[in-house]
Amino acid sequence: MKKFTASEMLDAVNDPEKVIIDIRPADAFNGWCLENEKRGGHIPGARSLPAHWSDYIDWIEIVRSKNISPERQLIVYGYKESKALHVAGVFGKAGYHVVGTYNQFLDEWSPDPDLPLDKLERYKQLVYPGWVNRLIDGKNPPQYQGKKFVICHAHYRNPEDYIQGHIPGSIALDTLELESPETWNRRTPEELEKALLEKGITADTTVVLYGRFSFPDNKDPFPGSSAGQLGAMRCAFIMMYAGVKDVRVLNGGILSWENAGFETTSQTKLPRPEKEFGVKIPACPELAVDIPGAKELLKSSEGELVSVRSWSEFIGEVSGYNYIEKTGRIPGAVFGNCGSDAYHMENYRNLDHTTREYNEIAETWKEAGITPGKHLAFYCGTGWRGSEAFYNAWLMGWPGVSVFDGGWFEWSNDPDNPVETGVPG
Repeated sequence: MKKFTASEMLDAVNDPEKVIIDIRPADAFNGWCLENEKRGGHIPGARSLPAHWSDYIDWIEIVRSKNISPERQLIVYGYKESKALHVAGVFGKAGYHVVGTYNQFLDEWSPDPDLPLDKLERYKQLVYPGWVNRLIDGKNPPQYQGKKFVICHAHYRNPEDYIQGHIPGSIALDTLELESPETWNRRTPEELEKALLEKGITADTTVVLYGRFSFPDNKDPFPGSSAGQLGAMRCAFIMMYAGVKDVRVLNGGILSWENAGFETTSQTKLPRPEKEFGVKIPACPELAVDIPGAKELLKSSEGELVSVRSWSEFIGEVSGYNYIEKTGRIPGAVFGNCGSDAYHMENYRNLDHTTREYNEIAETWKEAGITPGKHLAFYCGTGWRGSEAFYNAWLMGWPGVSVFDGGWFEWSNDPDNPVETGVPG
């Protein structure tokens, strides 16, 4: 098996016949230094395929979904040569016969400032289990300024989800505390301030959010009660809108915590309320768009309204929700394709519910005309999926991104608003 040198890797970066495979954890790919490397990030053009995925029964389906064909030469690299060789061998058994390795990432590539690295621009806001563990152990994790922190276990009207097991030291956060069930929009500034202060959160608090994915059932009266990680993204958006300056999300939610071998607890932690939020809410009103702003975006050549819904919702076969009767889409909206239904985000996540490789999301958006040069307002039915798509764009450093908070629920409730159904012409 060929071992590649650094100069050969530089050539491979621009060679369309070669595919560089990064088998380190997704968090290292994004930019975190998990093995004390000098610089974080990944070799430009590399595809993220963490080594532990090779144990999944449908691993080859993941590979094919990334358009990595057997005709191209693969170069596998990671932290350890033994793991690179193992994954290269798995590729070989799957019919990929031209596979090599690069084994000097830690001691050669990372320390050399002349060798390029790419990373997710705001990677530090998407944290990993070890980072959270250091935080609760009282050890300052990297990219943390030592401020007061609050860890929130997000759920939707499902306190049992918190009681069955949560990260030690985390508090329960019902999404209903930040959004109204009458409109499914963010609550008023006064209500948000009260809710955040009761949770011990001010503008200067570092907040870490996470949830649990438990396979939502659309027959359930409240399917969202099983989509906790999606709810965590929703709460992240609302907190950012309110003015919390350091909002972070645990990549993969509680599943990644458990996969890393850390224990959960059923012991309840009560919040320690604060008295002053520190800024006037909303401190970042530009992050939210309402009906008038959505209509302006539909008219503008400088913006897009992005529908982060399933195809069956987009063409009007279903509304997506058991409490929304009207079906269809907003005329002029761009299809942002969440995945299969209102409570799943397969097209934005990996199989282990970590955030999908950001370059793949950006490429999919580009094909749909969703680019960082425009003002983008993401929406879905009631804001959850739109919030996750928004958070992905924000992590990439895209300017002018927001959430159309009312979404299909508010739009479809007004009979004067136009609606389309069927496959777009």
